[in-house]
Amino acid sequence: MAFTERVLDLRAVLTDLVEDGLVKQEDANLLLGASRSREQTAMHPLTYIASQNVENQIDHGKTLDELTLTGWLAAKSGLPIFHIDPMKVPVAKTSETMSYKFAKRHGLLCVDITPEQVLVAVTQPYIDEWEVQLAQTVRQQIKRVIAIPSEIERFRVEFYSLARSVSGAQDSGGNRPSGVANFEQLLELGSLKDPEANDQHIVNIVDWLLKYAFEQRASDIHIEPRREFTRMRFRIDGVLHNIYEFPTTVATAIVSRLKILGRMNVAEKRKPQDGRIKTKRPDGTEAELRLSTLPTAFGEKLVMRIFDPEILLRSFEDLGLVNDDLHRWQSMISSPHGIVLVTGPTGSGKTTTLYSSLRTLATDEVNVSTVEDPIEMLEESFNQTQVQYNIDLDFAKGIRTLMRQDPDIIMVGEIRDLETAQMAVQAALTGHLVISTLHTNDAPSAIARLLDLGIPSYLLRATLLGVMAQRLIRTLCPHCKKEGQINEKDWDQLVKPWKVTKPQTTYEAEGCLECRNTGYLGRQGIYEILTMSESLQELMTDNSDLNRVRQTAMREGMRTLRLSGAQKIASGLTTVAEVLRVAPASEKY
Repeated sequence: MAFTERVLDLRAVLTDLVEDGLVKQEDANLLLGASRSREQTAMHPLTYIASQNVENQIDHGKTLDELTLTGWLAAKSGLPIFHIDPMKVPVAKTSETMSYKFAKRHGLLCVDITPEQVLVAVTQPYIDEWEVQLAQTVRQQIKRVIAIPSEIERFRVEFYSLARSVSGAQDSGGNRPSGVANFEQLLELGSLKDPEANDQHIVNIVDWLLKYAFEQRASDIHIEPRREFTRMRFRIDGVLHNIYEFPTTVATAIVSRLKILGRMNVAEKRKPQDGRIKTKRPDGTEAELRLSTLPTAFGEKLVMRIFDPEILLRSFEDLGLVNDDLHRWQSMISSPHGIVLVTGPTGSGKTTTLYSSLRTLATDEVNVSTVEDPIEMLEESFNQTQVQYNIDLDFAKGIRTLMRQDPDIIMVGEIRDLETAQMAVQAALTGHLVISTLHTNDAPSAIARLLDLGIPSYLLRATLLGVMAQRLIRTLCPHCKKEGQINEKDWDQLVKPWKVTKPQTTYEAEGCLECRNTGYLGRQGIYEILTMSESLQELMTDNSDLNRVRQTAMREGMRTLRLSGAQKIASGLTTVAEVLRVAPASEKY
């Protein structure tokens, strides 16, 4: 594209904005006449204008933000606009296309590389003197795009700092994997030592890793060794995303650094270990990370689960537990004695439900105690005990000890075996409220599981108050969701066996900057709550027919997980595809 080369400065940009009707001449004069600090003078003109809350003369009632101004500049310069998603930028490759000094001098950031071209985000669309030089260096076609200037500045520093730390750690560590043996590892004579966990490069990488995970709302961080590299992935809203590929030597040092922070045995790489890190997010709030290592064929795998203490302050409504489901749940947990169970697979939100419920129950008048493996989140309002198998303190012994501690409410992390189940029943029989979890697909299956473990049916009839199965579904991004249509067949599959009228207005996932083009932002629970009644108790025999239990429970008000999801769809919170993905099939009903 032919154009006159010129540098964007504040006066030129404001002149163009006034000509295009976005800014009043009076506002432009005020900005040009105002004194600016050294920091403001160094800002890109668009960033500075956006920081001054200038009124948008075309979209009245709104101010000109940097995204709007960047879109205007893209249209004016004829270059496409590009929104930088740091999770999709191949940092290791893009940082090698040009030096940091070159990128900073020309206001550039390489954001993608394909076999056909190199995609470069620019802050100065009317300057292209650098393009020929870069094309000769990379020997590929250069495609220029416009991106938000402040994001280019920010990510340029972050990306190059990370690449520099990885490179520095690799240079100090040679090429030999260390620690737990890679099954295909070769002996390399004369190789250098591995980078140390306290090396400043490694410290920088770990700090970036944790900060980045918090910023991206990750619930889990996976560091997974492979044959030629180690992959890092984040789980966000229940879905894993590839983030970075580290050289194996660097990843080994990263894992060692995290093990040191988690007070784990760094030298022990042959057996699994657990640890815990307490740290602060960039906004100053506290966060807890639970670490778990596992030896694999190519090295030591590390998974960190991120727990947000703020989640304990969330209401049941925030968790998605509302209306009849909320009333049924509150009725169960407000009983003075008995057993209440929460079921679902790992990652279905059981722990959050338990902690939120216990937080509401833990008043000054009652003693709430827990036995957990491990303690997920530390909470001062109740007494928490960690299971320690190395000293023969398991769930059953923990419950037995708690019963001598004058408890009112006991939370058992999980009922895994007959002995734990027997102790939970004994505690309920002696006047305590016991809340625990099981791994079953739905609520009625929890009854069958306890019977299979060996609990007599007459004891279940005497103690079980109810069961709640749950799942977490992604909720639609409120910034971009759009109206859509539901296929009649999909709707019938969702609400089976009920005949529920399809809602007139439904929404679909679209995708925008706020949700990283996924269409979803955040998660809520869907619930299936079975409360015990006389008719259900009569069906609880040593040879119970599970289908009859399900059908009876449904007649008495239990809704399946899919029907609970259908209510979220009718409320405009999620989609049919998301509920069908998460909730188990209803054919058995």
